[in-house]
Amino acid sequence: MFRRVVATELIVRDLATCTAFYRDTLGLTMTENEAESAAFKIGDVYFFLMTAAAASDLVSEGAVEVKLDGAPRGLLAVEVEDVDVTYETLRARGVAFLRPPTDQPWGLRTAHFADPEGNFWEILQPIRPKPAQ
Repeated sequence: MFRRVVATELIVRDLATCTAFYRDTLGLTMTENEAESAAFKIGDVYFFLMTAAAASDLVSEGAVEVKLDGAPRGLLAVEVEDVDVTYETLRARGVAFLRPPTDQPWGLRTAHFADPEGNFWEILQPIRPKPAQ
């Protein structure tokens, strides 16, 4: 049935602020920038920001109203080479983390932050086994 996720779309209130955050602060490569949406690429997955109106038009030709009540509205997790290095790099760029790098019992090292609209992000890497002594 499902083979793999090829795109993630995040519906945002303030497209300009979020676009600047993802492009300038997180350093994502922008592939498109339109009036109602912006597109980035993370590995082989497309990541889109879009306004509620654009999302409504996409899924229902405007027949369904997309509401953006409350936040956070989601959590996106991305694997990185080194959580600690990425954490320090993003902190230096002004990202406020909700949780610093932490080893999780399920075998991942994670850290969490929120975007300008409160959507959660997790950076993660597998915990490397400690060398034998």
